[in-house]
Amino acid sequence: MLMFPKLLALAALTAAPLLPTAAYAATIPPPLPALNPVRDISVAEFTKNFANPGRDFSTGPLWVWNDRLTEEQIRTTLRDLAAQNVKQAWVHPRPGLMTPYLSPEWFALWKAALDEAQKLDMNIWIYDENSYPSGFAGVFVPEAMPESRGMSLVFSQVASAAHLGSDVWYVFDGDNKNITAAAKKAGKLAPLPNGKNYLLARSRYAGPSGWYAGKWHVDLLKKSVTEKFLDITLDAYNKVPEIQREFGKRVPGIFTDEPHPMGIRFGGLASSFHWNDEFAAEFEKRFGYSLVDNIPSLVHTIGDWKRIRHNYHQFVLDIFIDNFVKPYSERAEKYKLQLTGHYWEHGWPGTSNGPDNMAMYAWMQRPAIDLLMNTYNDNSPGAQFGNVRIVKELASVANQMGRSRTLSENYGAGGWDLRIEDMKRLGDWAYALGVNTNNEHLSYVTIRGARKRDHPQSLSYHSSLFEGYHKNANHFTRLSYALSQGRQINKILVIEPTSTAWLYQGQKKLGTIGRTFTDFVNSFEHAQVEYDLGSERIFREYGRIDGKQFIVNHASYDLVVIPPNCENLNKPTVELLQQYVKNGGRLLVAGEVPSHIDGASGDAALNAEVVTPEEAVKIAVKRTKATDLYIEVAAKTRNIFHHRRKLADGEVLFICNASQKETENVTVYLPSGKHISYILENGEILESYHNEVSTGSRGVTGFKIPPSG
Repeated sequence: MLMFPKLLALAALTAAPLLPTAAYAATIPPPLPALNPVRDISVAEFTKNFANPGRDFSTGPLWVWNDRLTEEQIRTTLRDLAAQNVKQAWVHPRPGLMTPYLSPEWFALWKAALDEAQKLDMNIWIYDENSYPSGFAGVFVPEAMPESRGMSLVFSQVASAAHLGSDVWYVFDGDNKNITAAAKKAGKLAPLPNGKNYLLARSRYAGPSGWYAGKWHVDLLKKSVTEKFLDITLDAYNKVPEIQREFGKRVPGIFTDEPHPMGIRFGGLASSFHWNDEFAAEFEKRFGYSLVDNIPSLVHTIGDWKRIRHNYHQFVLDIFIDNFVKPYSERAEKYKLQLTGHYWEHGWPGTSNGPDNMAMYAWMQRPAIDLLMNTYNDNSPGAQFGNVRIVKELASVANQMGRSRTLSENYGAGGWDLRIEDMKRLGDWAYALGVNTNNEHLSYVTIRGARKRDHPQSLSYHSSLFEGYHKNANHFTRLSYALSQGRQINKILVIEPTSTAWLYQGQKKLGTIGRTFTDFVNSFEHAQVEYDLGSERIFREYGRIDGKQFIVNHASYDLVVIPPNCENLNKPTVELLQQYVKNGGRLLVAGEVPSHIDGASGDAALNAEVVTPEEAVKIAVKRTKATDLYIEVAAKTRNIFHHRRKLADGEVLFICNASQKETENVTVYLPSGKHISYILENGEILESYHNEVSTGSRGVTGFKIPPSG
């Protein structure tokens, strides 16, 4: 039986006004973003809107268009969703689609969808691709721009070569010296003395595939490719008056799905390096030396390999942000659309799909992630459900950029036997960590033929749970509203060791970096520490120091933690930390002091407190408890997660139990004043707590939270 327990589902705690302190307020740089800014509302407004927040807070699936569709199918499937109180849908072209993509027929169906959405009071979102990953526009980009084809460099060691093909770009001798010009002139490679081998760097272009309708994926490291993609996709919707006039209203935004620097993941180019014909010259312009001459350091641990690898990944990240992420964000902002969707965040600390996904969230109007399947795993850096890092990256960037809304694409490949309880459990866990839009994967128009095996379940009449789904929809609509209001103020910043991971791609130590950071973040979470994660790339643009505060745009921290196995810091980070400590800020190193700056050996001179990871957790717990509200759980509990937000005159607290089997005991220490319980199941509001005792100026209350409760 599915339970929506009527215990403390959600509480607003009111007392004296709990506005940000003067020091904190003074550090918030105006203005807040125009789309999805944080809102410091009152408890009275919160209470008024809680039971029925409206369609903008509704759950909403990726609504799969995967056949030769009719207007009747469009209207009836929207009515089905609305009947379950699902008031948003993301139009998602997907394999099986026979209606021509972006054709007049396509937009006729879109106009029918908007017409029906108007009658049902629903939102309809754009999905930017015909299937995924985003960027090729359902084959239109490679057709219009053959030079857009994605490329990488792949490497091999050879003893000799009677013929050098045109795919060989660079050649290095047995001493790793660049001999490309001479080798190409000779057209062959003679055997080297002493049994040494040549290193060849070959071009590998994204191969043709049925997934890309016989074409290939594209190179999103080139701004011209991004612009062509946006011209074909986003601008096509902008040219349809019936759609364009709803931009920012009934069409809130556009979803991008797993874009990445080029076609490695779907083009069969594993164990290769992002590259194109602009790379070498642009890299040398930015860093002042030849990347080509240092290619062997990308492959082998020779020469100044840490610095070369660091600079290579910094370069890829910078040009991907400059040439894809920012132009996309700016085009969306121009049209008053929220850019949402996700990258491939599960690959961290690997870089094959992008050197720093967290950094790219900063330019999304509604940053988002992907949490698929129904297997809880909190031990692996690449896990989905259970992976704290993924969600905390998202929430941290939203806090830092002043965005009130985030999103997670949930439940995909959960299976036809997925239950509503499973969906509630996964969603509650994600919301406690910082998600506040539940985007279900998927809702099919049809499952005929092979379609039924495409990442089931389906939020549609095909599924036995569908008739009861309004319970889940109501729960998450109210929770989305509650956890979008006010602001989450975390005063502890944990720096993510991403630039260290750049140094060790393809090496055993990379796994150690990932596992150690996963364990460290989990230890904070299980101790109920309130913290944000920090991206060094975001520090570079938005970091500053104000007295003893480490500022990241709209967020302010008074305790900064460098995690274990953080060997490298970027120079802008070092400069910020030096000023922060000089001003009296508290900096912890939970392990060894970083020994490299920008990949080069050097003393950062941070004057930090060097502690063990366990001591860092204890200090962080003490800092968290120095606030007006905190919670405690048993020492070995790994199942309790919470989320706290400040309103203009109160606080909101949400607590969930991620266990399917164990009931957990939670103690909440409260400021004195009026306490209100908000029941997510039915919108009921109770103006008291139960089991409360007073201890001076503070209230203490205990709860038994059941499995999935």
